[in-house]
Amino acid sequence: MDTLSHLGEDAVLRRLLPLLTGNGAIIHGAGDDCAVVARDAQWDTLLKTDAVVEGVHFLRGTEPRLIGRKALARAVSDVAAMGGIPEHALITVMVHPERPAALLEGIYRGLSALAEQYGISLAGGETTSLPQDGLAISVALTGRVEHGRAVLRSGGRAGDIICVSGKLGGSLESGRHLDFTPRVELARFLVEHGMPPSAMMDLSDGLGTDLPRLAAACGCGFEVDEKRLPLHAGCTPRQGICDGEDYELLMCFPPKLWERVQGTPLPTPVTAIGKLTAEGAQTLPTGWQHFSR
Repeated sequence: MDTLSHLGEDAVLRRLLPLLTGNGAIIHGAGDDCAVVARDAQWDTLLKTDAVVEGVHFLRGTEPRLIGRKALARAVSDVAAMGGIPEHALITVMVHPERPAALLEGIYRGLSALAEQYGISLAGGETTSLPQDGLAISVALTGRVEHGRAVLRSGGRAGDIICVSGKLGGSLESGRHLDFTPRVELARFLVEHGMPPSAMMDLSDGLGTDLPRLAAACGCGFEVDEKRLPLHAGCTPRQGICDGEDYELLMCFPPKLWERVQGTPLPTPVTAIGKLTAEGAQTLPTGWQHFSR
């Protein structure tokens, strides 16, 4: 019998995705950072769920406010990666009953502060006990994007320029994975100023894992110049590729559009690191993979 650890995350998803069902309202289903559902003539709805688990996404003893902040910020980052605006959230907290009540209060302070920053309503949710010691938080988030203008992972073509926002590497060691800024402002700037990327996703599992996913969705290979990676001080190219938890945007632009982007003052710096190719994906060190040994 195949175990999850033997298969790895991508193979598990390939088995599960065909089992999902939908109806005519779904414009784009599983496979992007968010699902896209028809709303009206002006807007489409974005749907996202995400979870953080103690021992995987944060350590026991982490400041509760930062745990709550990260739980919601991860989902907001995915809405940004679709070019969208976050709207409403439901929060599910799973925790052992012997944990202090102050832990949950701190988590909700972090959730509320980030929600207020991005104009998100915390509409409710669920709390449930765990039979063993532990803590996990699940976030269900909705958003909106202009009708027909959601930016998908699959829109890139051979020759498009591969770019990343901000800087990469060292997120876990530095603690940046707990207080990163979801790139909503940058993504909305590009969409609203007629410069939407041809493909986009957020970098949560590391460039070495996420770029091959984006390129595969586009039906392309890719080339990356590691010397051009924008790195945080003291980080190596390998850290920039493998560390993950950066929550920057990975984007592609047709060459002519990239020229325009380069000439425009942006809310967050964007750096060209390579290009999509017709075939022959470059081999990169792998980033994070859930279920992998």
